[in-house]
Amino acid sequence: MVTLEQVAEMAMSLPETVEGERYGNRTWFVAGKAFAWDRPFSKADIKRYGDAHPPDGPIVAVQLADLHETGSVLASGQDGVFTIPHFDGYPAVLLHLRSARKRTVRDLMVDAWLACAPDDVARAHLPELRRRRQRR
Repeated sequence: MVTLEQVAEMAMSLPETVEGERYGNRTWFVAGKAFAWDRPFSKADIKRYGDAHPPDGPIVAVQLADLHETGSVLASGQDGVFTIPHFDGYPAVLLHLRSARKRTVRDLMVDAWLACAPDDVARAHLPELRRRRQRR
């Protein structure tokens, strides 16, 4: 289980990250672009589940580079990684923090940061981010 505070620590450990709020939810930005955000279910999201129960507990959305990456991440079948109809056609996935592995969350946070960081900033920090991943 990963907590929202651990997500915040992961996000803030990434270069040039700023924490703020968007649509009333805790959000992490790089160069003014949101790469991850707390994403509670709306009434419409819950209604779409019908008789099924939506995942309980904190949900975080992470921006990805494109729909191809989104499809690859979803196809990998990692615990706690999913989507909902609201995100159809949008390059992002949702992370159910109670069932996602810490490494999965960390890796997707880095991927999200890379998808949103300006090219020069991403290039400058890519060696450091690769070293972090290799150590884990």
